[in-house]
Amino acid sequence: MPDPPHQDCTNPLWPCAMTGAVACLAGFDDLAVIVHGSSGCYFYPASLLTAPLHGTFLVENEIIFGTEERLREVIDTVAGTREHVAVVTTCVPAILGEDLAGVAHDRDLLLVDAPGFLGDLEAGYHAALEAIRPAVDPNRPGVNIDGICLLDPFCRGNIQEAQRLLTAAGGAVGTTFCSGPLGAAGRAAPFTVGTNPDLASGVGEWCGSLLGLDAVAETFERLAATCDGIDPSPVAHEIAEAEKRIEKACDKYLRRFEPPRVAVFGECAYAAYAAETLERYLDAEIACICSRNRPASPRRRIEQTTDFSRISELITAGEPDLIIGSSYEQTVRPEAAFVPLTPPVRGRVLLHARPLAGIEGTLRLLDDVLNACMDLRQSSGSQRPE
Repeated sequence: MPDPPHQDCTNPLWPCAMTGAVACLAGFDDLAVIVHGSSGCYFYPASLLTAPLHGTFLVENEIIFGTEERLREVIDTVAGTREHVAVVTTCVPAILGEDLAGVAHDRDLLLVDAPGFLGDLEAGYHAALEAIRPAVDPNRPGVNIDGICLLDPFCRGNIQEAQRLLTAAGGAVGTTFCSGPLGAAGRAAPFTVGTNPDLASGVGEWCGSLLGLDAVAETFERLAATCDGIDPSPVAHEIAEAEKRIEKACDKYLRRFEPPRVAVFGECAYAAYAAETLERYLDAEIACICSRNRPASPRRRIEQTTDFSRISELITAGEPDLIIGSSYEQTVRPEAAFVPLTPPVRGRVLLHARPLAGIEGTLRLLDDVLNACMDLRQSSGSQRPE
């Protein structure tokens, strides 16, 4: 496998490994997370994640004479706030070559080495998962949910939708990676479904993704064949009803307006799913698909880039009338309709849980797309000729 591309820790389009590790660990509600580095290393994930974080805020003399004493001070302060403590080391202690294993052993804490130059967000997320050392309990009932990351704007919605579908099929929820108590990671169920394949935990037998209606149907058929007590028929019935509603709404749109020309940006799995959904139901023309992370499958043309000049070039050349991505892509072509898919999303209040996975996730995506496109078309008066 080729070496990962150089990761710029200051690139706002996609966070580095350090932020990925913090996002993974901060999902566990009984784990206090310390960012061991400078103030900048702390404030970047702290500004993106809706979770309390702690920092060592290293200064010059600590960098010169060693950071261990400062780390011990912060651990002592934080230790009583949660049942467990994790330390994520950043570029400074990594470059200094400090061995902090003794501190970790003395304080019984989780130590995750995730400097920004380790790679992208996914690399840090998986490094944190590896440090947690999750294990399967073959006697535990239920199905694990993975692909959950606090940085994801669909995090809470995906958890709720996955839980809802499993319950509808008569199943129980095992461990959620990464959410809930840390101890649950050490007794995961034998089977797993994913809300975001780019962040698959690798824990338990993979039974499929929940991104897209076809994927949901296939996943629950597979669960029924491998996991006792799962009945896929309620989920299949709900999928059929959802497709009827989608086709009716999309047909109504296409009778009035031309199919949208779309540029899609985000994590590979999310971006591919959004593009395929719009092609299927709205006959959308896909101008480009750009992935923040390395595409896991060559099934379609997806360009990996976090270079904003390249992204601007693609948007300008493609002239999309719908942009799906972050607020950065929106600024390149503000006259286009816009649907958020990946952080940062600015200028909007996002309070309620928004799924992207599952049946409700597909319905929500098409809701947002149809409404954004109709607003644009109606404001410009561009309807199909009679």
